[in-house]
Amino acid sequence: MKKFIPAILLLVLVVVLSACGNKSANNANNGAAEATATPAPSESAAAEQPASGTVTYQSESGPVEIPANPQRIVALAYAPNMISLGANIVGVDQWTNMSPLFTDKLKGVEVVSDEDLEKIIELDPDLIVVGTESKNVAKLSEIAPTVAFTWGKLDYLNQQVEIGKILGKEQEATAWVDDFKSRAAALGDEVKAKIGENATVSVIETDAKSFYVFGDHWARGTEVLYQAMGLKMPEKVTKDAQGPGYYTLSQEILPEYSGDYIVLSRSTANDNAFMNTDTWKNIPAVKNGHVIEIDTEASTYSDPTTLESLLNIFKEGFLK
Repeated sequence: MKKFIPAILLLVLVVVLSACGNKSANNANNGAAEATATPAPSESAAAEQPASGTVTYQSESGPVEIPANPQRIVALAYAPNMISLGANIVGVDQWTNMSPLFTDKLKGVEVVSDEDLEKIIELDPDLIVVGTESKNVAKLSEIAPTVAFTWGKLDYLNQQVEIGKILGKEQEATAWVDDFKSRAAALGDEVKAKIGENATVSVIETDAKSFYVFGDHWARGTEVLYQAMGLKMPEKVTKDAQGPGYYTLSQEILPEYSGDYIVLSRSTANDNAFMNTDTWKNIPAVKNGHVIEIDTEASTYSDPTTLESLLNIFKEGFLK
């Protein structure tokens, strides 16, 4: 027995050592598998990766995380610009809804204001666009990512590019801007060749109470005529309307602000009896048949759809 005891002890020792070796190997393999399955990224690497499906837009008030491809937009401002880029709008302001240019594209879309917070929540938007003049920008931001623009801070073409950025369509917006500028400038040259380099154009609008004359950045085709086409406005219009954007005047002094041509913005909903008065009929532009009429409701924006419509109207009106 004494001879066999060392041999038995040796055999037991070999078995124990072998078991321990297998356990260590298994633990090592399991640890390697866990490390491969759940790698822990560094904090800096994680910070560089934006959330899935979002982009950071540098708004006037700072960076805003917005959907890379928004699908449910509540447009309380600049809805026409977004519609022109094919955006899917679920809520729109009442003024855009009044434009006949967008009637077909806004069928079934809820009309809301920045005060209709409960309605907006029910629409479940993934993006809200509003003007900075709204008192509810902070509350809207709690509902969905919200981008606020200050009207007039950007010119009408750069504004379209910014709208393109938040829709993920910056290239499309930029391409339209370049093309529009080229076509409008060419039309301006053609019109000036016909009516004269120094011929003047006034843009006049009337409502039930007053008349208004506009500078070069107050919609109604003013950006097209004065900026894109390079036509001139009368001196009194430049003096009184260019700075503030528009100037209110009475019917009696209309002739003083009327150019060689008049673009008349009027609504069929208003009383247009002024057109039968001697004051109106005796304005030289009226007597010469140099009046181009536009629909107020269809011309109060400066988005691509509206601008293209007005460009066609001006082409026919000046060159016919």
